[in-house]
Amino acid sequence: MISFVRRNVLVLLVLSAALVGCSDTAWNNPYPAAESGENTFYSAFELRPKHLDPARSYSSNEVVFTGQIYEPPLQYHYLKRPYELIPLAATTVPEPWFEDADGKRLDKDASPEQVAFSVYEIHIQPGIQYQPHPAFAKDAQGRALYLDLSEATLDKVYTLADFPHTASRELVAADYVYQIKRLAHPRLHSPIYGVMAEYIVGLPELAKTLAAQPAADYLDLNRFELSGVELVDRYTYRIRIRGLYPQFRYWLAMPFFAPVPPEADRFYSQPGLIARNITLDWYPVGTGPYMLTVNNPNRQMVMERNPNFHGEPYPSEGDPGDAALGLLADAGKTMPFIDRVVYSLEKEDIPLWNKFLQGYYDASGISSDSFDQAIRMSDQGEAGLTDEMRAKGMQLITAVAASIGYMGFNMKDPVVGGISEPARKLRQAISIAIDYEEYISIFANGRGIPAQGPLPPGIFGYVAGKRGINPYVYDWVDGHPQRKPISVARQLLAEAGYPDGRDANTGKPLIIHLDTTGGGPDDKARLDWLRKQFAKLDLQLEIRATDYNRFQEKMLKGTAQLFQWGWNADYPDPENFFFLLYGPNEKVGKNGENAANYTNPEFDRLFQQMKDMPNGPARQAVIDRMLELVRRDAPWVWGLHPKQFSLFHAWFKNVKPNFMANNTLKYKRIDPALRAKLRAQWNPPITWPLWLAGALFVVVLLPAVMTYRRKLRARGVS
Repeated sequence: MISFVRRNVLVLLVLSAALVGCSDTAWNNPYPAAESGENTFYSAFELRPKHLDPARSYSSNEVVFTGQIYEPPLQYHYLKRPYELIPLAATTVPEPWFEDADGKRLDKDASPEQVAFSVYEIHIQPGIQYQPHPAFAKDAQGRALYLDLSEATLDKVYTLADFPHTASRELVAADYVYQIKRLAHPRLHSPIYGVMAEYIVGLPELAKTLAAQPAADYLDLNRFELSGVELVDRYTYRIRIRGLYPQFRYWLAMPFFAPVPPEADRFYSQPGLIARNITLDWYPVGTGPYMLTVNNPNRQMVMERNPNFHGEPYPSEGDPGDAALGLLADAGKTMPFIDRVVYSLEKEDIPLWNKFLQGYYDASGISSDSFDQAIRMSDQGEAGLTDEMRAKGMQLITAVAASIGYMGFNMKDPVVGGISEPARKLRQAISIAIDYEEYISIFANGRGIPAQGPLPPGIFGYVAGKRGINPYVYDWVDGHPQRKPISVARQLLAEAGYPDGRDANTGKPLIIHLDTTGGGPDDKARLDWLRKQFAKLDLQLEIRATDYNRFQEKMLKGTAQLFQWGWNADYPDPENFFFLLYGPNEKVGKNGENAANYTNPEFDRLFQQMKDMPNGPARQAVIDRMLELVRRDAPWVWGLHPKQFSLFHAWFKNVKPNFMANNTLKYKRIDPALRAKLRAQWNPPITWPLWLAGALFVVVLLPAVMTYRRKLRARGVS
């Protein structure tokens, strides 16, 4: 019995010593130990991507993957601001030529009225290869190896990796033409078909033709012509656009216009594969730096380096200051730098944050629950890292997003709407009273800047400093914008016909109705805060909460009075924000994005002039006039531009926020050795439970041992 106790205590001691000796690898590492030194990027996702087919995908959680796999003709320069389009698969950024209604080419300085068509000719780099894929595999006779698959063949196929043979081929211009045709495919329901049908010649006609075809598993789009898209040669194609639409080039940087090889479309159309969820929506086929090798949205999604990637040099120039930040240290080196990318499912913020602090995720946003642990605000309102984060060598990067959150007035409403002088002054008074500086401080942890108009920083036309403030809401004081005092708002309210918040004619209090879908605890705090803002003017704010469908119905019918809305840029052009206030885009009757139903003939005229102009002083002058009009008319309480706060570990390099580019992973670099070293330091093995278990083991057994020995002695046993 004694030897048994000694043996077990000895085992515990030896085991503890052995585990301590292995402490260079953290015990709580969620990844296999063999991965500790690998060149892998680790991150997390909350919602599974619904679509990875480039004709269908349009969500931010999807472009995390599609942006690294597909290569449209163009991309955004990673470092330069304002955002600049540069070639990706194309050889140059195409400059359109213009044609009249008869197809005759016009001079470059032709008037907009003469231009019936804009023609973009796109040249693709030769020699680009697709990732290895079974759709390209062929037998000895050159026939596709995996077409017309039988059930017997599919018996052991559960994922794309179960096909033993793969191959590749060169990217050609016809693959881009094929994808543009897919935008009109009736079964794909591309989210940009409606927009593109207005511009790409022949796209609506192709959609009608395809819709009339008999139902079939596979619709070979090569059999159908698209009059507005012409294949010129192996590496060249043309797109004909109706009228002037210079913003079309920005669409050429989105996955919608990436190539799809017909072989892949044919391969994935087989019913046996569709039944196994082996589709283009699940397994993309691209030429980009990465390919998706694991798609398990209930656990992990993995991308690995595409062995056929043609390579691309890291930028050799950027903004002033980028070199000092180390962002040009890899200039000219071949990308990508990371071999493998692992995204793990995390449904809650706290586990994600804890794993980031332990070094198991390389980057992280900052939730409200973690903000105080990570960020310390100075007396001047500047964000910095806490001592805990600095001790870990964290990098904090902040950037104002190309988006806006605002409060809109229904300009068709008889009280707050219209562009009469009293209505303007009422809206201006409310705009002054709603203190967005305070809102940002209380509800956004300081993560945002008050908007001075619809344009966020980084978009052409945005002007910083004194010249860029909204003079109807702000004064310029001591080098900073300062919200006008509430006394100015009260005076405007009186001039609008509502002294002390009462109708001058009837004496009745003015009640403003805010339509919202909110209802949670956080929403209640925000809405209570809003009531206090209106109370500064002795105005009563009545909240009309409803479900989302009912809210949308109110917006479409124009029965809402005041509402909260937001917009994220599709592309970095002022047209993408000003069109939210363009009269023909109003929500009521047209279901457009002009949710405020703002209509000002002068603004609409300037919008038509501005949208087709190249960036430059002339365009800036038109934008300045448009800003003056909407600031005076105040169809929105301009709200805020959110600021993104991101944390990165010291081993994560080449990080610069880019809110337009989708393919930024190829620029990033990981130092796996430093990561492994710091993970071991931050996650030391905790051995005291073993020692405690050993002690408890001895304490529990010792009385039994002593009793047993007494019995032995009583029997005269040595």
